Amino acid sequence: MTTLTQRLFPLEPQYRERVWGGRRLKASDPPIGEAWVAFGESRVRGGAHAGRTVTELASLYGAPFLGRDVAAMHGARFPLLVKLLDCADWLSVQVHPDDEQAARLVGPGEFGKCEAWHFLEAEEGATVYAGVRPGTSKVELERAIREGRVLEVAERLEVRAGETVFIPAGTLHSLGPGLLIYELQQSSDTTFRVYDWGRPASTGRKLHVEESVEVTDPRKGANVHPAPALVGTSAAAALHCTHFGLDMVRVGETAFEGDTNGRSFHLLTAVEEETDVSCGGESIRLGRFETLLLAGGAGAYELRTQGGVAKVLRAKVPPSF
Repeated sequence: MTTLTQRLFPLEPQYRERVWGGRRLKASDPPIGEAWVAFGESRVRGGAHAGRTVTELASLYGAPFLGRDVAAMHGARFPLLVKLLDCADWLSVQVHPDDEQAARLVGPGEFGKCEAWHFLEAEEGATVYAGVRPGTSKVELERAIREGRVLEVAERLEVRAGETVFIPAGTLHSLGPGLLIYELQQSSDTTFRVYDWGRPASTGRKLHVEESVEVTDPRKGANVHPAPALVGTSAAAALHCTHFGLDMVRVGETAFEGDTNGRSFHLLTAVEEETDVSCGGESIRLGRFETLLLAGGAGAYELRTQGGVAKVLRAKVPPSF
């Protein structure tokens, strides 16, 4: 296999127009709702592999790029998708299948989606829907979905900046206005739309009533994780599940030292202040909301800030180290 010499891979964001989007990610009309900052079709924007996609590099280099544990679990498939979401209006009420349901209802080779929301900004009183109200039966839930009354049984929660919410497959959910979000999920965009606030149905925004009835589990709800208390230069888990791990990293006066241990790539997204990433003689400065993939075989690395305090979100697979 060809030797991988590059360790740091800055990724180009890909923007998606959405009817519910705003202008915090990019000034645009129609508004931008999503920036896809790390996924299989992300293109590298610097270094010897500039212009290549993550999927191409995973296929070409395998474990040195993905990490040996990721390659053993997923082969050459890149298993994560990271988005930034700017919610100026309500998203549709929706649900995602698990892996078995996705393969059965969508097609062979399709994957389900568990996801996590980390709230970067939240206006006072901002809310989400996640799960259904306690005591709601499967029959009551199915009837509400079919009759367009799902909000009557949906659980509504107020959320705050710094919190992280885990949404397992099968959980009814929707994001509300006034939120800027980092979303980490399995590498699938399979979504069953339950309710869309009376917006006109179209090819791109149709409802999936029967699929939603089959997939939505009334026993599943939001798992809310408070913001960990970080001081100085430090890191703490924001959320870990069987599919991914998400860490919050605070970079103060001293450098933060990380290590892939050869096991998994690390996705680093700067969310406050510029952050300098260095590894094996390579160095890249990340601006706010920029994302970098650190190769799984890269080993030890450092994060520094030129002044003030930097906050970085770090995603990886598997989460057990």
